[in-house]
Amino acid sequence: MSAPHTDRPPATRQDPAPDASIGDLVGEITNDLTHLVRTEVDLAKTELKEQGGQAGQAAGLYGGSGYATGLALALASLAAVFGLDHVMDRAWAALIVAAVWAVVGAVLYVTGRKRMRAVQLTPERSIDSLKEDAKWARHPTG
Repeated sequence: MSAPHTDRPPATRQDPAPDASIGDLVGEITNDLTHLVRTEVDLAKTELKEQGGQAGQAAGLYGGSGYATGLALALASLAAVFGLDHVMDRAWAALIVAAVWAVVGAVLYVTGRKRMRAVQLTPERSIDSLKEDAKWARHPTG
């Protein structure tokens, strides 16, 4: 089984002295576990930060979709008013612009939805590493 993943250099390990007390051994184990937990927490933070950035980008696309849809509704409403009040030329022009904004909104929505589905907020590497560490702790020699 391999050791836990870390960016820090491995600590130099010395074999315990043959006359080491139980307290010394427990102290070493406690220090090792503290280092292991800190390393795993750092890995989880890094993973969540990466996934959070991707979620932020997808959320921005959702926002863009909402803005474009709002413009489409405003322009469609304006076109309906012009259609009832004036000659068809202005109304058709406003409807065309509204349709373009509706297409832009649909494209942004589909792109944002696709990216949001790709985001995983579970720190998979940290979970795998913790499972590996637990196996190692149960059977440290083999």
